Amino acid sequence: MAAPLDPHALLATAEDATGLSDWGEPGFRERFAVSVDAINAAGLDARGLRLAADNAHWLLTDRLRFFDDHKQYHLDAEVIDGPLFVTGEPRSGTTLLHALLSVDPDARALRFWEVMHPSPPPGLATDDDPRRAQADDEWREINARLPKWLHCHPYNDMLGNGLPEDERTWAFDFRVMTPTAWWRVPMGMVVASLPPDPPAQYRIHKMMLQAIQHGRLKKYWVLKGFHATRFPALFDCYPDARVLYIHRDPVQSIASRIQMAADLTEGLTGAVDMAAQSRLHTELGRAGFHALLDNPMIDDPRIQHVRYPDFMADQVATIAAFYRFAGRELSAEAAAGMRHYLAHNRGDRHGKFEYSTALIDGDVGALHEEFAPYRERFGLEIERR
Repeated sequence: MAAPLDPHALLATAEDATGLSDWGEPGFRERFAVSVDAINAAGLDARGLRLAADNAHWLLTDRLRFFDDHKQYHLDAEVIDGPLFVTGEPRSGTTLLHALLSVDPDARALRFWEVMHPSPPPGLATDDDPRRAQADDEWREINARLPKWLHCHPYNDMLGNGLPEDERTWAFDFRVMTPTAWWRVPMGMVVASLPPDPPAQYRIHKMMLQAIQHGRLKKYWVLKGFHATRFPALFDCYPDARVLYIHRDPVQSIASRIQMAADLTEGLTGAVDMAAQSRLHTELGRAGFHALLDNPMIDDPRIQHVRYPDFMADQVATIAAFYRFAGRELSAEAAAGMRHYLAHNRGDRHGKFEYSTALIDGDVGALHEEFAPYRERFGLEIERR
């Protein structure tokens, strides 16, 4: 049996490789050990553990250089004004909305090459920076390893210029272990068990925006992530942020989420237990929708609520209304760019994503009844497909 990974040895190796030792916060060493425990518990063979060690080394050395860059380039001086956030439960149209926002010439979105290789500050990069080509190659690896992901996330064909969720900025913080950071390691997604700390997470997120903005023409940020459970920390970090929350029939959201998670798990590990995926993601979905109804900040005046059917009926009109809500104006150039994107980027361009409510763990009719208060609160009908 292969020896388990040693978190202390991995940290020491990263320090030796970079000549740096500032991990950015006092408790990082202990939290990294929790991530290593999750890796060691995944049942990896010797090759899998080597891949995991290499992956951890990449993220650890990036973290050390990132925090050093922040001091060397005085990145705290960068001001992040009025960012726009898109959020919602999984599979509710947020990725398409974010993609449309990103084509506004006055907006700036995170790009995968920037968050996958954030040092030196991406804002200082030239057009021929090798990190762009490196991230393109890495995304070709990801798409080859996870080919079904393109069915539900066709935007992954943008490669290194693609649009990460905000959670990807936390990869080297070891609070998430997403496929876009861990695709080479043959283990399933770690959905829970990593300790959250929303204020610290948004500190890292803001530092990433500062690094990417530094040295560039100032634009306003358009961002996307799953922020509902972290609204207090988000607004503490970005008090002038505006959020668009898309609401979809929970049963459809959960069913689509189960199929997506199963496709990713199969690509990462070579096999998938559909019953286990159904149980896990049905429960996670139920918890997420119920938590939203109980969320004391759901009626914060900085949050605009939109129904998924309304967004799908007229995406550009939805965005124009959000801009007005945020005190901005959708330019004719931006609107034209969004319409061009919609006309030339069909959602099924890599194959149609198929899912069924039969995937749900439990009785679908009972689940519709359970979510009646949610549908009533946000004006939703049961979605028929």
